[in-house]
Amino acid sequence: MKFNDMPYKRPDIEKVKAVAAEIIKQLSEAETFEEADKQFEAFQNLMADVQTDFTLAFVRHTINTNDEFYKAESDYSDEVSPMFSEIVQNGSLTLYNSKFRPEFEKKYGKILFTNIELMLKSFSPEIIPEMQEENKLATEYDRLIASAQIEFEGGTYTLSQLTPFKQVPDDERRMKAWQADGGFYKQNAQRLDEIYDSLVKVRDKMAKKLGYKNYIELGYYRMERNCYTASDVERFRNAVVKYIVPIATELYKEQAKRTGLPYPLNYSDMALAFRSGNPKPTGTPDDILAHGKKFYHELSKNTAEFIDFMYENELLDVLSRKGKSGGGYCTDIPKYKSQFIFANFNGTQHDVEVITHEAGHAYASYVANKNDVPLFLSSPTFEACEVHSMSMEFFAWPWAEGFFGKDTDKFYYNHLAGSLQFIPYGTMVDHFQHIVYEHPEYTPEQRHDAWRELLKVYMPWVKLGDEIPFYGEGKAWQRQSHIYERPFYYIDYCLAQTVALGFWALMQHDTNDAWNRYQNFVDLAGTRTFIELVEAAGLDTPFGDSALKKVAEEATAWLKKQDTSKLV
Repeated sequence: MKFNDMPYKRPDIEKVKAVAAEIIKQLSEAETFEEADKQFEAFQNLMADVQTDFTLAFVRHTINTNDEFYKAESDYSDEVSPMFSEIVQNGSLTLYNSKFRPEFEKKYGKILFTNIELMLKSFSPEIIPEMQEENKLATEYDRLIASAQIEFEGGTYTLSQLTPFKQVPDDERRMKAWQADGGFYKQNAQRLDEIYDSLVKVRDKMAKKLGYKNYIELGYYRMERNCYTASDVERFRNAVVKYIVPIATELYKEQAKRTGLPYPLNYSDMALAFRSGNPKPTGTPDDILAHGKKFYHELSKNTAEFIDFMYENELLDVLSRKGKSGGGYCTDIPKYKSQFIFANFNGTQHDVEVITHEAGHAYASYVANKNDVPLFLSSPTFEACEVHSMSMEFFAWPWAEGFFGKDTDKFYYNHLAGSLQFIPYGTMVDHFQHIVYEHPEYTPEQRHDAWRELLKVYMPWVKLGDEIPFYGEGKAWQRQSHIYERPFYYIDYCLAQTVALGFWALMQHDTNDAWNRYQNFVDLAGTRTFIELVEAAGLDTPFGDSALKKVAEEATAWLKKQDTSKLV
């Protein structure tokens, strides 16, 4: 079914409660496993129906935040989704305590109950008011960012539409674009501080209501960390400082030399990878989508079927325009066994990375649906999901010339170097959040100070100063939506990037072997933990020294072999 034809109906939460209660009753009273399993399926179908309506309201609201109908529906979802969480908990608790648990474990695997246990630790009806407030604040942040109308060179642009100007080779013009961008955040600085301060405090309140010392433990349960702990993440962060920060530092020093810009670099100068300009896709957005279709058609039979399904059902919205939310995402529409890709094309390298990255998420969901994986196991945890997407970016390399033409070699270099350079930033975002939630009493300025101190550790190539408002003041964390909306998510990208670089390394020797391992990773969906999925692919887990050290050495060796004198 085409996306625009999918009917939306506001979920009546009281009716959902009543239907769910009857299903849960029959599940608890079932006399055979077959009957209990039938009720479990009915419960999943009910959850899928409700999630579908929530998703349709969310997507249509982000497509146009000025649409009053879906704005109201988004507000309604913010209010009732915590109540829906209570329904999910009631059903999950009944399943968890079922006398047929051994039979359920045999059919679905023990991970189903491991994840239910984490969910039970992360929710109680008593925190519903705080969850509603959290949703409201996160939505306000999203709408504030989407509202940006920035005057620049006689035009008016959203933040996404301004991005190409922030990458132009002309130093003065690029700086002015960064100043215009930073000016928007500076203008809204007080409200950005207030929103985040309220989010930190309401999350801390939630954690303490549930008996936790602070939000960190609750945050890990909410992120469904089912195979590693905060200590493991800390070990990973230490390895990033040891192995990746020195490499990224050298890459930025080479960039400064290549572009003739002073080191350390301000944010404007960091954005220019090559003096002649960053790699840009050739052609129009339609050309990018057409070549994306060619890529997926030639990659494998499964990916060909997938991309046809996406395009034929118009499950993408990729053009940037006024009133549209920023960023990009992929989400599931479970009732229709569909996915939806949301993006903001702006004429940069990122456009191609969207059609590969977000479609990597969509492909994994498509495969889970094709394999009839139950809803509760259709998706692994978030870091594994990001492996789906980040690895797909690398699998697109043989088709890069069709996207970038004469800029293909620039793209290869920039994509791989950027993958290494990203890891310290993403890790810093995670470290920052640990500090914030360890100290919920911090003032906004103390949080900014903490970010500035972390910059010295993770991004020593950054020069602060008064050239660019907001950015030069060391407040750039406020443009990272995950910090506001999805606490502790961002380290998932770094863990996933490490695994994706492992797939990239395999591709350098045997692309077919790499793809077969990736397909196996995807086929397992959410039936394994992150560590088990990585091991099933024959790769090193990111924790400890070995994985980071290995991929860093291989990627660095490849980059050093490139003749950068030609990439000017």
